[in-house]
Amino acid sequence: MKYVCSVCGYTYDPEVGDASLDIAPGTAWEDISDSFICPVCGVDASQFDPE
Repeated sequence: MKYVCSVCGYTYDPEVGDASLDIAPGTAWEDISDSFICPVCGVDASQFDPE
């Protein structure tokens, strides 16, 4: 399941991860740090919705 920022539309795909944030492919959304912020607009993880 992918997670989409409700503010800017950035999509986090657990299968891909995010190399720019040092998040390895296969990292589940639940395993991401509580301090995660959207790399595009800067909102916190509570602004992300499952797609």
